[in-house]
This record gives sequence, C-alpha cells and structure tokens, in this order.
Amino acid sequence: MSKLLALLLLLTGAFATAQEITVAAAADMSAALPELVASYTKKTGQAVKLSFGSSGNLTNQIRNGAPFDVFFSADQEYPQQLIAEGLASQSKETLYRYAVGRLVLWVPANSPLDLSKLGMRVLLVPSVKKISMANPAHAPYGRAAEAALRHFGIYDQVSSRLVLGEDVSQAAQFVESGNAQAGLIALSHALAPAMKDKGRYWTVPLDAYPTLNQAAVVLSRSKYPDAARRFLDFLRSPEATSLLTTYGFSLPAETK
Repeated sequence: MSKLLALLLLLTGAFATAQEITVAAAADMSAALPELVASYTKKTGQAVKLSFGSSGNLTNQIRNGAPFDVFFSADQEYPQQLIAEGLASQSKETLYRYAVGRLVLWVPANSPLDLSKLGMRVLLVPSVKKISMANPAHAPYGRAAEAALRHFGIYDQVSSRLVLGEDVSQAAQFVESGNAQAGLIALSHALAPAMKDKGRYWTVPLDAYPTLNQAAVVLSRSKYPDAARRFLDFLRSPEATSLLTTYGFSLPAETK
C-alpha cells in the first residue's frame, strides 16, 4: 500500500510539473515571489515559471497574446482593464488584492546625504546629479514617484536629473550601482537581501502618492486555470502574507 501511495504522489508531482504555470509579475515582487514559489513548489510539486517587468508592459504583452496564466500587478487598474477587455477572469475568486506597496527614497550606505533630516528635499542637494525612478508611462511605482515629487513641490527642480528605469527593479539597479546618487524605489527592494545592507532609505509618506493597491488575476488564455487559481489561493495563506510583510508590503484592508 505504501508503494502505491508513493507512486501516486510521484505521478501527482510529475503531472503538476508538466502543467507548469507562468506568472507575470510586477518588478517590485522580484525578491519576494521567488521565495513564495520555492515554498509552493516544495509543498505541491507544482512548477511555476516567473516573468518580471513593469505592470504596464506586462499588460501589453498579455494583450498581444503572451502565454501567461497569472498576472501580479503593482496596481489594480491594469488587472481591471484586462477583465474589462475579456482577457482575465471576472470571477471574484480570481481577482485578488494581495498587497499594498510602499515607495521609499534610497541612497547608498556611504552617501553623505542626510535622509532623516531632509527627507525628499535631499534631492535638491547639488551633489545629487542623477535620481533614478521607474518610468511613469508604464510603471505604477514611476507614477507614484512622480506624484511624490510633485507633492513636495520639487518636480520641476529635479526633472532634468531623473533617470528612468523600464521598471522599479531597474531603477533600483541604477542607484545601487552608483549610476544615480538617489533613487525612488520599492520598499520591497530596499529590504531585499541584495540591497538591504548596501544603503539607507526614507519611507515616503502614504499621502504623497496614490495608494499602490496591488492585485493579481487569473488570465483568460491560461492553459491551466485550475492550477493558476490554486497558486492564487496560496497567496492568501498565512505563510504567504507573512512573507510579503517581511518585504515591506502591507495587506489591503479589504480584498476583492
């Protein structure tokens, strides 16, 4: 009997691996999501492939037929657009607000800039020649960064020094590598193992930019919609929500 059970488990794992699902995810999830996937695959045997980018670019890829099963967006507007266009499931069970993202101002550890004293106005210091941020045209964190600069009344003064990344991960790379002296990036990147010991950050007040309500949805073209829904269900688990909070995400007050 034990041999039969072992065989069934082996076959189940092989079936899950054969049904590999592909998850398109906003760049701010590039540190947290691989950890979640590793845990999920270990528990279930389900293979999950990840593709990261800006939410806007991923949305356009989905419109152009990209074979994704699940989409994690840095805001809820893109998934809602896809639902309206018939490209994502309209079921309440498959549109899930999984987190609220946070924007921070990050500088390298050896920077003389006094973030705690100056906050956003540190960007007016003459030694700050380049400021990295995501492109507002297709990245929610870019729109949040622009809104924050306008909120503090300094956008016009610093606009010529902005260096735009394709997504918030690239914006983080620009400032981490020294190609920019400061960067407006995701808190999840500032807390990621690759960056947390390399710099300091100032958390931009929530009232300075539109709330980054992040949402995930199962896509209509998914070859494995049941497997996609099961992965989305995992994101609702205490284990998943706990890991997201360690990366600086907060949980929405209510989910849809």
